Amino acid sequence: MSVLYDEIAADLEKFQVPGASWAVIDGGELVDTGCAGVKQADEPAAVVPGTLFQACSISKPVAVFAMLRLVDRGLLDLDEDVNRRLTSWQVPPTGDWQPVVTLRQLASHSAGLTVHGFPGYRQGTALPTTRQILDGTAPTNTFGVRVDIVPGTQFRYAGGGTVVLQQVLEDVTGSPFQQLARELVLEPLGMSDSDYAQPLPSALHDKAATAHDELGRPVPGRWHSYPELAAAGLWTTPTDLLKFAVAVQQTYAGAEGALLSPALSRELLTPQIAATDRIGGLNHLGLGLFLGDEGVRFGHSGGNEGFRCHLLAYRDTGQGAAVMTNGDNGSWVVQRALAAIARAYEWDDYSQEVDEPDLPTDEAMASLIGTYRLDGRLLLDVARWGSGLAVTFAGQAPLRFSPSSATRFAAVNADTEFEVRDDGSRLVFVQGGAELDCTRE
Repeated sequence: MSVLYDEIAADLEKFQVPGASWAVIDGGELVDTGCAGVKQADEPAAVVPGTLFQACSISKPVAVFAMLRLVDRGLLDLDEDVNRRLTSWQVPPTGDWQPVVTLRQLASHSAGLTVHGFPGYRQGTALPTTRQILDGTAPTNTFGVRVDIVPGTQFRYAGGGTVVLQQVLEDVTGSPFQQLARELVLEPLGMSDSDYAQPLPSALHDKAATAHDELGRPVPGRWHSYPELAAAGLWTTPTDLLKFAVAVQQTYAGAEGALLSPALSRELLTPQIAATDRIGGLNHLGLGLFLGDEGVRFGHSGGNEGFRCHLLAYRDTGQGAAVMTNGDNGSWVVQRALAAIARAYEWDDYSQEVDEPDLPTDEAMASLIGTYRLDGRLLLDVARWGSGLAVTFAGQAPLRFSPSSATRFAAVNADTEFEVRDDGSRLVFVQGGAELDCTRE
């Protein structure tokens, strides 16, 4: 049993997360794997090393690695306008201005594109095509991908940009992204328990962990599907994620048989733009990977409906770890697990500070429920949704807001927030820099 088991198992119970799986490398070798909890709440099947979890946004750096292999082959150029390579879709003009977007910008979230993330689709729901996702047309549940800030000027995380990257790869090669990822990354690295399979084939359902909400309840249908493959669609295990991390380490070191050229391996871990991933002290983006200490540490967090995970590794020492959970509160477990791993394996420069939950109390949540009028005009209804809010604006479908603190709720798939102010007596709607009061009816 892993030396970390007792600590991680206790955190699972504390934060109402049913299960976790983790793996650790040292000197580029796998030195520990561990599992705790169950695949589905109130079911006996335990999480095992081969249990599949959604990698969520860790899908992105793996996709970027596949893109870089095509750059190495001369099929793509990091700094070319992607519209020159896109044939089935084009980055649209913004008014009468046609922005130029490059693969470097897409991989570093500096392309100025919209759509932060994706809520996924319940089992049995029609899934949109990549073109429909990019255009924001039915049955897509997110807005279309557009440029609304000048490319290259600032960091703004955009899963929509990774979908554009996916479309570039498919248009240039004529092959589906799932096949490309297998051929370019997964199979060469021996990631045999990994696939961009959306929806997950029924033959693999018994291997997969079920997603759970903040209260530890199974998500209807067990999990959501993510047709935004490159951005959120990878199913995998912690051990397979570390095979990817080792490949990045070996590529940077110029090891024999490395999958990238030395020049591109340096680009991969070179800071492109300031950005923050709150786990691991990562404060810049390279190409697809968040970086700390000028690239000495690299990693990426992930969060899909009911799954939370993180990959973190060191460029030069061969150290690293991956932790995956099947609950919406899993970020608390992941952060503490990585701190425990850092202590156990003597990551001397790793901060032991962890965030403490700052969430609204049940009493505070109850006080927010009701009907309001926004800015004296538009009616909206606020209802409880797990530990968050479901807000129904007049004439609209409900929009879900998750707590980001005791007094702030952020929309799952839109750039909007609600803030509680003045000792809980005032609710404010915040969007696009505007603040609008909500008056209780």
